[in-house]
Amino acid sequence: MRSSLTRRDLLAAGSGLAAAAALPALSGCSSLASADSDPDTLVVHTQLGTTAPGSPTYLAAVDLFHEENPGAKVKNLVNGDDLAQVYETSRLARKEADVVMVNLYDKTLAWTDVEATVDVGPYLDAWGLRERVLPTALADWTDDEGRVRAFPYFATNWPVAYNRALLDRAGVDSIPTTGDQLIAAARKLRAKGLAPVTVGGNDWTGQKLMAQIIQTFLSQDEARHVYSTGDFGGRGARRGIEYFTHLRDAGVFADKAQGLTSDSMNTQFNTEEAAIQSAMSSALAKVPEEVAHHTEVGGWPLADGATHEGPTVIRAYTLIGFWISPNGVRKIEQVEKFLRFMYRPEIVARFVTESGRDMALRTDAVSTGFPLVGAAQRLGPEVSQVLLPDVYVPPTAAQSLITATSTSFTRGTTAAQVRAALESAYRSA
Repeated sequence: MRSSLTRRDLLAAGSGLAAAAALPALSGCSSLASADSDPDTLVVHTQLGTTAPGSPTYLAAVDLFHEENPGAKVKNLVNGDDLAQVYETSRLARKEADVVMVNLYDKTLAWTDVEATVDVGPYLDAWGLRERVLPTALADWTDDEGRVRAFPYFATNWPVAYNRALLDRAGVDSIPTTGDQLIAAARKLRAKGLAPVTVGGNDWTGQKLMAQIIQTFLSQDEARHVYSTGDFGGRGARRGIEYFTHLRDAGVFADKAQGLTSDSMNTQFNTEEAAIQSAMSSALAKVPEEVAHHTEVGGWPLADGATHEGPTVIRAYTLIGFWISPNGVRKIEQVEKFLRFMYRPEIVARFVTESGRDMALRTDAVSTGFPLVGAAQRLGPEVSQVLLPDVYVPPTAAQSLITATSTSFTRGTTAAQVRAALESAYRSA
């Protein structure tokens, strides 16, 4: 598995100087803040701080940390989807933040391997925090060499949301649990001028849903092989692709799904233009109250002969973790104080109760203020779990898979062409 960030890059001073000149500005401070900042200031590079779910709770927690620790200073650098690229550039210049809050996906998969971040396993043990982490989350954050890439924090449930009121209006009597029922429901919804399943076929949301559907005929071990190697030629993977194209060409997905994004998907569902969406818990938390009131959550309907016993959902524990950078090791006492604080049960509980976040840590808190998130947390044996492919897809193939996803959601693209597009994404990487 290779990354665009190599160990040679990181050790090349000349490259670092070039990167320093090109580094884009970060929100709230200078672009090369970390290494030049007060040695007593902990610099945290995060996606929380603006509109990302959990941002108000995070900022309030930082304020409380300052109140409880007079003299301690935390400076937040805020980026969105470009955080990984900005961090890599700053690391090349030796100006990276001390702690990074980001998910395990694409570029970040290789960070520990190329020494852009450090193995946090010894710190988990030394600080007595390992037992706070759910075992599944710890396994997901541990690489093949036994290194723990980051301190696990956010998790997610990824069920399917069904607008019961729209289904009733279209004459759909029950939540679809089979592919045939889903196709029948889609026809009735379209007859009422409603989009059936809205999906961001042009971004990561479509890629995740397609991966979920392809896993209909795969065991978890088989799915790991498929998404690690890009080999979609096995019988189960081919059947899954055929199921996907069958649903697509039967009109299950919203019109022009190949051009939709996560934002347009959420808008269609939240404004009741579409009846169904596959939505992670952070999106469920944003469903308007009047829509949530008549929405149910469940799994993705199965085809005959499926490997799984019930409709499928994705559960993942790699949404956000606290990574420690080489600069952070130089401030390890400040890092320890901050992470001990963020791991405290009452702080973890606030993210659940105030922001509707799922956590990778042990907690008794429940998302009572976010009914759909709470309903997803309560899904039990009536659904089956499939893999989130993110931790298995080689970083260099991740963006190519998004392109392949858009091609796949284009009606008329054959199952063989979909398979070729997916496998090509790995070969080109």
